[in-house]
Amino acid sequence: MEEELKCPVCGALFREPIILPCSHNVCLPCARTIAVQTPDGEQHLPPLLHRAAGGGEHADKLSLHSETDSGYGSYAPSLRSPNGVRVLPLAPAAPGAAAAPARGGGPAGSSLTCPQCHRSASLDPRGLRGFPRNRLLEAIVQRYQQGRAAAKCQLCDRSPPEPAAVRCEQCEVLYCAACQLRCHPARGPFAKHRLAPPPAQPGAPGGGGEAGGKGAGGGRKAPTCAEHDAESYSMYCVSCRGPVCCRCLEGGRHGKHDVRALGAMWKQHKAQLSQALNGVSDKAKEAKEFLVQLKNLLQQIQNGLDYEACLVAQCDALVDALTRQKAKLLTKVTKEREHKLKIVWDQINHCTLKLRQSTGLMEYCLEVIKENDPSGFLQISDALIKRVQVSQEQWVKGALEPKVSAEFDLTLDSEPLLQSIHQLDFIQMKFPVTVPPVPLLQLEKCCTRNNSVTLAWRMPPLSHNPVEGYILELDDGDGGQFREVYVGKETLCTIDGLHFNSTYNARVKAFNSSGVGPYSKTVVLQTSDVAWFAFDPSSAHRDIVLSNDNQTATCNSYDDRVVLGTAAFSKGVHYWELHVDRYDNHPDPAFGIARINVVKDMMLGKDDKAWAMYVDNNRSWFMHCNSHTNRTEGGVSKGATVGVLLDLNKHNLTFYINGQQQGPPAFENVEGVFMPALSLNRNVQVTLHTGLEVPQSVKQPKLPSN
Repeated sequence: MEEELKCPVCGALFREPIILPCSHNVCLPCARTIAVQTPDGEQHLPPLLHRAAGGGEHADKLSLHSETDSGYGSYAPSLRSPNGVRVLPLAPAAPGAAAAPARGGGPAGSSLTCPQCHRSASLDPRGLRGFPRNRLLEAIVQRYQQGRAAAKCQLCDRSPPEPAAVRCEQCEVLYCAACQLRCHPARGPFAKHRLAPPPAQPGAPGGGGEAGGKGAGGGRKAPTCAEHDAESYSMYCVSCRGPVCCRCLEGGRHGKHDVRALGAMWKQHKAQLSQALNGVSDKAKEAKEFLVQLKNLLQQIQNGLDYEACLVAQCDALVDALTRQKAKLLTKVTKEREHKLKIVWDQINHCTLKLRQSTGLMEYCLEVIKENDPSGFLQISDALIKRVQVSQEQWVKGALEPKVSAEFDLTLDSEPLLQSIHQLDFIQMKFPVTVPPVPLLQLEKCCTRNNSVTLAWRMPPLSHNPVEGYILELDDGDGGQFREVYVGKETLCTIDGLHFNSTYNARVKAFNSSGVGPYSKTVVLQTSDVAWFAFDPSSAHRDIVLSNDNQTATCNSYDDRVVLGTAAFSKGVHYWELHVDRYDNHPDPAFGIARINVVKDMMLGKDDKAWAMYVDNNRSWFMHCNSHTNRTEGGVSKGATVGVLLDLNKHNLTFYINGQQQGPPAFENVEGVFMPALSLNRNVQVTLHTGLEVPQSVKQPKLPSN
């Protein structure tokens, strides 16, 4: 219940709580700190925006009314409460304006924004005193403080025991300050225990450069013509098969011959010679390998074979293989047990958390019901009833049922192996070469990960027909025809770049010199429903800095830089979120999708290869081809979450901020292959969250500003 009694601004227990029009509560002293004074009929703007309205080089960026407003600007620094709520500083009063009343909390024309739902409320001439006082909440806080002060240490030797200072949620024991230092130090096995304030009632649970070389001769003097000493060779006579000079062609005996350029013929003949040498070299290499093979064969024949030792070795190998397989089977049993234990523990922790939250809400509601103030009760009853109803709806059907059973769904079929052992015998060594038999798919090694599938196969035992390679075929994931995706000697193959949430059929066949064997059985593989991916360091701008296994991104530059995700989408519905870890000086990062060849050194959406939403602390815009549209109120701050929904079935793109749809669907008719994309500068740090289910319920979108 203690969380219900804490102010969302200061994080402490409520002091003089007042009720805002949105039904949320805030301390009266805290309300004075977040009240914003605005002149009559004028929106509250930081001083820099007022100066920009008169013109200047940044005036176009600071426009408050243009649909293509970029949102750049410099704002006064904001404050943050212990609970992480952003608190705007009190705006400076206009010259000549009357001072705010000492106890009223603000003059007429002031407004106050709820730190929880961010709804603004205007203050009447009474200021903050115009908001009703939550007397019930104040009384409950007072009783809670008295009950907490009355809690006693459970380990004290003194009589009476000292008042409890903390309560360990794991040990469920109350400690005074001295006993806590002596019996529950913050080290060793107690280092991860959580110490909380004592509850209202003791005992209550807590909540090469190119190769160089000159022409023939290098630095030597070029040879001269044998018939004309002063002339160098420049041509080649094909008929005479020799070089000639220019004078040899001027009425000489080569005048009517087939003559070509010396350099061209030089290169042609070099190529012919190299090709001929390669052929001889290959034959010599084959001859050497054949000699080695013959010598090895000669040695084997001379030494002979110990058939008994060979048989023992083969049988021992079978025993070793069975032992290794036994270890693998035991490992599977262990993994199955650990998997079931993890699911049960996760369900226990989840149910415990929900139970603690529900218990705290019930205790708070019971305290409210005990009060005899009808007006105070009716002030908060509607909001409290809705909270209780929402809490009840969280216990959906099946939430209180075990997700796994205690039985292990593993059955070992050893009968085929026993039959093979009984049939083990010597075989005739000479067989006619025929097409290979049907390959056996190793289902235990076939798997899918994201939009990739891995298949493994082997030849059946006691198969003696040689295999030169395999042909793996895969359909298109939509019931279409098979196509070859791999041809080679390997028996393991991974295919990447498939569609998400699709079913693929795969089969394999072997071939040799006699022909192609029959197909194996068809295996059905299902790719992941949702995408798991990270930021791609290989395609990111060099100023982008990635950490946290490439899940967190920041930047070394004040200019916008682009980073892409490692996944590519062309089909299906996909959703991912980006958590804003740092947001300084009100920059405007951009979130969206892009082609692989998007420009990386400017804001996402400025070229025709990206579709994005860029957002500051107040508003957002959609941008593609440097065209800004649909300015929408509502921005981001530290701790905000931006969601991106790419629906390639409907061919549209939608954005969310803190779970609420931001404006209308951003872009329609998007088709092709897209990658998740982000642009940011050094004032922003975000963390990527993937593998998320597509939101089933969408809140009403915010209305675009006029």
